[in-house]
Amino acid sequence: MNAKHRTSIIARITLFTGVVAALLSTLLAVVLMVAIHNYATDAVYTELRGASGRVAQKVEQYKTVALAPAQHDPQNVQIIDQSGLVVASTAALRGKPPMADFALGAMGSKKAVVCDGVFGAGRCHIVMAQTAHRPGGDWTVYASMPVVPMYVKPWLAVLVIGSTTLLAVAITCLGYRIATASLRPVSAIRRELDEINATCPGRRVPVPPSKDEIHDLAESVNHTLTRLQGAMEQQRQFASDASHDLRSPIAAMRVEVEDALMSSPEPTMTRVGNTVLCSLDRLEAIVSDLLFIARLDAGTPCGNDPIDLAELASQECRARRQTTKRFVCSLQRGVLILGDRVRLSRLLTNLLDNADRHAETTIMIKVSRADAKHNADSVAVLEVIDDGPGIDPDKRDLVFQRFARLDSARAKDAGGTGLGLSIARQIAESCGGTLRIEDSDRGARFVLRLPCYENAHLAHTAPDL
Repeated sequence: MNAKHRTSIIARITLFTGVVAALLSTLLAVVLMVAIHNYATDAVYTELRGASGRVAQKVEQYKTVALAPAQHDPQNVQIIDQSGLVVASTAALRGKPPMADFALGAMGSKKAVVCDGVFGAGRCHIVMAQTAHRPGGDWTVYASMPVVPMYVKPWLAVLVIGSTTLLAVAITCLGYRIATASLRPVSAIRRELDEINATCPGRRVPVPPSKDEIHDLAESVNHTLTRLQGAMEQQRQFASDASHDLRSPIAAMRVEVEDALMSSPEPTMTRVGNTVLCSLDRLEAIVSDLLFIARLDAGTPCGNDPIDLAELASQECRARRQTTKRFVCSLQRGVLILGDRVRLSRLLTNLLDNADRHAETTIMIKVSRADAKHNADSVAVLEVIDDGPGIDPDKRDLVFQRFARLDSARAKDAGGTGLGLSIARQIAESCGGTLRIEDSDRGARFVLRLPCYENAHLAHTAPDL
């Protein structure tokens, strides 16, 4: 997946807004500086035209011209006679040749930019030439000022650049706030969808008050959830009704087969009857599991009874003394949890049945208390380990799916329903825990984790929760 797909929509909108704001702000700054530069240059032309015109008028009237500008005045003035000699000049150009030499237009004046020369290397001035009419010939009055730089004044450039930068930042922040506010309902919808599962199909996503596309999306999602809830309820009701209705015919078939076995001692009838009874046992187990799953899917809450996990495991071990497998129990006493004893017994029974079917000789049961990784609360851990062929890592989630049985399980065990491990995981999740298959030196290792009941010393004296 490329970087574009990993970037959030808010980040992309903010980046786009920032780039556009930066480009527009830069363009605005350039336009402003060019406009101010042109205005300042026109002002210089106007000032030079007025200064040269006043001096030319005095020259035409044979008046004495005092070329002594005020201090810090950037103007330079020269008076050139008809022979091209400098008659008078300001102090900065005293003793220097004429600042320019270009023909005057029909209007008797001309402006141009002159670089180097009397102004010094690398320096440019705007020169305004004005004709002064004298009887002996026309004189020329030159007036000049330094060329206006593009930034006009340093403080002005800083002001314009700073203002446009602040404008770009403000527009980017505004774009970020608008994008965040616009997509906040989407985040709320996503969070709600993440929490909706089979145990709470009645929940709906929040619908924003604004009449926009997100409002329509939320309503469409809620309509879809309503249809899904109806389909799920129909499926659960069908499974529950079918399970209930199948139990009576199965019981009747069992009675008929048992009566036939008792009344007919023939070997063929006995063999066929025993085979049918085995099939009926498995069919009855499947129906019972389907009915149990229907109750779990209906969202029946898990109980809140304090249970000693080690005691529960010990009871299940004692109930299996007649099996041919060896049970090794390592039980830490006092590991209390809150849950439903019937459900947790069913969970442990399913895990032990699975281990009993696949173990070679030994089944190990461990109960311990462990600290959680991300908080200070303790976790009760129950492990069921067998010494069978084990389960490949890529198939560890597959075995928890309903009616999913690995090829090895089908070849070795024909008595399982394919629902035991799925029911076990669903019970663990309904009690706020997890059930996973983890690495083991040999065989399969099922690990159940449940939150501990911390008030262990009050567990046997506290009232029912």
